[in-house]
Amino acid sequence: MAVGTRIPGWITEGYLEYAGRMPRETELQLVEIPATSRKGQSVARLRQGEADKMLAQIGSREWVVALDTRGSDCSTEQLAGKLENWRMMGDDVVLLVGGADGLAPACHERANEIMSLSRLTFPHALVRVIIAEQLYRAWTLLTGHPYHRA
Repeated sequence: MAVGTRIPGWITEGYLEYAGRMPRETELQLVEIPATSRKGQSVARLRQGEADKMLAQIGSREWVVALDTRGSDCSTEQLAGKLENWRMMGDDVVLLVGGADGLAPACHERANEIMSLSRLTFPHALVRVIIAEQLYRAWTLLTGHPYHRA
């Protein structure tokens, strides 16, 4: 689940490229949340508005992973292990990608885990491509596919 609906075409193409490579049983589905209007809003109110929209779409049984630079680091091999665990749980996994101002505290509170893709700050739209590619890479590692080279 990602904040933002006006995304450059090259981002959408990159996301779709890797999402399309995933097997049916590990399908990626992107849910876009409209960004909150910035007019006269504090950053805290912007993030909370986006969080309210995101959290309203999450069920009580879904496993929630908030993506945040302050989260736990994760190698490709560790992500593959997480992916395998998520698949075995049987519940849907929701990855939360905040908008330009990041995620609200309410998203962190709802999250079952907080994960970092990097200590670097990426444009929030680009994270869609990065996480799709990394999930595909993790899946290839689990299946012994030659895409991943450790």
